[in-house]
This record gives sequence, C-alpha cells and structure tokens, in this order.
Amino acid sequence: MQTNFIDEYQQGASPHFELLTDLYELTMAQGYWEEGKAELQACFYVFFRDNPFGGAYSLACGIAQVLDLIEDFEFTSDDIAYLATLPAPGGGLLFKREFLDYLAQLRLSLDVDSVVEGDIVFPREPLVRVTGPILQCQIVEAALLNCVGFQTLVATKASRVCTAAKGRPVAEFGLRRAQGPDGGNSASRAAYIGGCASTSNVLAGRLYDIPVSGTHAHSWVLAFDDELSAFRAFAHSAPNNCVLLIDTYNVEQGTEHAITVAREMERRGQRLSGVRIDSGDLAWLSKKVRTRLDEAGLDYVKIVLSNDLDEQTINSLDQQGACVDSFGVGTYLATSFDQPALGCVYKLSALQDPATGVWEPKMKATEQLAKATIPGVLGVRRYFHEDGTICGDMIYDTSRPIGPGREFIIDPLDLTRHKDLTGRSHRELLRPLVRDGKPVVERESATSARERAMANVASLDPSMKRLLRPHTYPAGIEEGLWHRREDFILAVRGE
Repeated sequence: MQTNFIDEYQQGASPHFELLTDLYELTMAQGYWEEGKAELQACFYVFFRDNPFGGAYSLACGIAQVLDLIEDFEFTSDDIAYLATLPAPGGGLLFKREFLDYLAQLRLSLDVDSVVEGDIVFPREPLVRVTGPILQCQIVEAALLNCVGFQTLVATKASRVCTAAKGRPVAEFGLRRAQGPDGGNSASRAAYIGGCASTSNVLAGRLYDIPVSGTHAHSWVLAFDDELSAFRAFAHSAPNNCVLLIDTYNVEQGTEHAITVAREMERRGQRLSGVRIDSGDLAWLSKKVRTRLDEAGLDYVKIVLSNDLDEQTINSLDQQGACVDSFGVGTYLATSFDQPALGCVYKLSALQDPATGVWEPKMKATEQLAKATIPGVLGVRRYFHEDGTICGDMIYDTSRPIGPGREFIIDPLDLTRHKDLTGRSHRELLRPLVRDGKPVVERESATSARERAMANVASLDPSMKRLLRPHTYPAGIEEGLWHRREDFILAVRGE
C-alpha cells in the first residue's frame, strides 16, 4: 500500500519501523522460529570501531528514535500482506504462513540500555545494549543502527564545526543537499544537539522544537530590476529579520547597497541585522566589508559567512583574521561529506543457558584483531579525576566480577597500552531505556540533549579537541575480560 511521507509526520508522529530492516533479519527470524530458538535469551551491543573525522571523541545521538523503534514496533496487517507476497529465489514464497501469523502477534519484550544523547563516547564502547529473545534482538538491528549511527556521526561533525567557530553561532542549512527527507530531518536534529544554534529546516523545527533561521537567496535579488531595489523590498518585508546577501553580482557594490538600505532603516527606527557573503575569498572579502561597514557607522551590522564551510575551512578563516560573526554550514554538515558513515555495528555478545540462567559469552574472533568483538553482557564505566574531568573508560562484563583487586584497562588492540583506574570515582554510562518492551525514561527534548553535549565537550581537555592529531583518550577493556577475550581467540584458532 502506498503511503504519503508527510502523513508519517502529522502531529509529530513517528513512522513505523517494523519493515525498516534488511531482509536477512527476517529470514534469520524465521529460522530461529523454526528451530525453536525464538525465545532464546541473547545480548547484543552497538558500537563503532574508530572516531570519525580523525577526531578524539564522538557525540552520542539518535537514542530518542530508539524509544520510538521499540515502543511502536508492530507488524500491521498490510505489513504481513506484503511479506506474504515475497518470492524465494529458488521458487515458491519466502515466508511460511505460520511464521507470518507469529509476526502478526509479536510484541517486543526487549530490555534496552543505552548512553544518553549528548554523552561523549569512544570506539568499541557499547552505545546501546539489547537483551531479550534472540528473534526480537535480531529484527530491530538495522533500524537501531540506522537511528544511532547517522545521528551520532552528524552530531560529532557539528561539534567539531562549532568548536572551530569558537562560540560564534553556526546555522545548519543542509536540507537541500541531505540524503532524502528523513535524512534531512535527522541531520537537522543531530546538528542542533551537536551545537548548532539553528536550522533552516522548518519541518525539523516543528518536530523537534529547534530554532529556525533564514532570510533570502540570490533568486530574490535576481527577481528585481536591480540589487538595491531587491534589498529595499526585503527590508520592508522583513525589517526584524533582515540579513542581505551581498555577493549576487559584486560584494563591494553589494556592501554599498546594504549601507544605503541600513541608513534608510535607521530613519524608520529599524536596524539591518547583517550581511551574508556566500562566494569568493571569504577572509579577504569579510575584512573589506567590515571596514566599510564600520566607516559608515554600522558597527552593529553582523557578517555571516557561508559557502561549503566545514571545521577545517572555519579554522582557516579564523587563522586568516576573517571578520565574521556567525556561520552558515550546509552540505558538509548535513551529509557528513568527508565521512559519510560512522560504521556502527551490532554484534551478539552473550547467550543465556536456558537451564542455568548463566550467560555464556560469545564473540566474533575473525582474522583481523581490529574486527574482533568483545564477549559478555557488556557495560561501560567512566572514571574521573578529582577535578571532575574524565580520565578513562572501562568496558567490562556485567555478569562477571571486576578484578583481581584492581580496576585496570587495556587497549583492545595493544597490550602495551594500559591504565590503572583503581580508587577513582566513576559512573555507569549505560542506563535503562526500555524494560519488557516499554520505555522507562521520559522522552528528552533536543534542547536538553544539546545542553548536555555542549557541557561535555566544553569539559574535554583542549588536546582532545584539536583538529589535527588530537590526544587519544584511554578507553579500554577491563583486565580480566581482556585476557578472557584473548584466550577465546587463541582457542578458536587452535593455538
């Protein structure tokens, strides 16, 4: 049945996620069901292997959508009817009628624990832990990764951009270049949580209560006989939101026309908010424009710079002494242009023995140590220096005691890199999100998540926020778990 995209967002409603999955999740689910393993208790976790953009940290985002994913998960009659039509490559139908009847009655009973949005996170740490019947754990995989991976990536990019901006506001306006409508909304939300002051995306503003911003494009200027007439018309139409785009023809000429309009506005008791430059040598032009505005007594008029900006370009502009009060960042932020995927993965880490209730660790050993997973019902602790700054993260198996006698972490890929965290205060990063398929936390606003993210980033040592070769934060595996993992790898390889 055809549906209208806009209908999915009426009254802020979320789209259903049950079919937002890779087909093999459902074919595996049918296999578990046929083998009598549908209720086998399993533990999976979401993680990524490397910080994006060559950075030292990432910002967790997208967790709010996980609540929607779990709470609203239900195969509708239309979903079942569609699945019943899918052909098997070898002939016949892909899914058995009895299995589809099972799906029609399925309600999730999963437990989900996660970091909170706006938390600083690091490679190989569990961002989300899913526990429950293995069939259910499996069928939420793709949607869960889709929610968390992309938004964490964009929030991290936004944090880097805003750090480079050094407190000057950054407006996100990448909707027109984003990967589809939902990609645009998700990117706008994540960019705001990552530190952007506003978005041009009005639908995202409505859905997530994000400040929206925007004035006019080059087409406005081209729609009039001359630039001055266009500027005057816009000043009359939007006197309280008047930022004039001055590079349609010539920035020097555009500046003079903006000055004329600003003086006319002053005579009406109004003020020109700013001018925007969207092309050319932004550093050089901004300095010329600032000088001319100040000479005209218009030191209150702000300068906005845009044109394919990212954190590296903003940093370069700053080094060149550009005169800029705020930035507009679009394509490179909303699409995460220089790294389009975080590489989040979802791996089985433990199965529960039905007879004893004991969790049996599971891991992917693989030929590459970098791709080996961590076994167990995983948790993560964050440790703090006496001044409250973070000093190390420990990944550990919650089903086994930490020991022996010390809280010691080892780098997942290098035994020689380790740190003793014994005696330091700590907190658990994973908190209960869902129990028995029902949310157990209140939904948080994007603004609250943004405030947390900005506070967390502000607390990081400056060495971790460098764009080039930042300091590496110690996030490692608890000593006992590290050795159990190593023994497992050697055992499966027959060594």
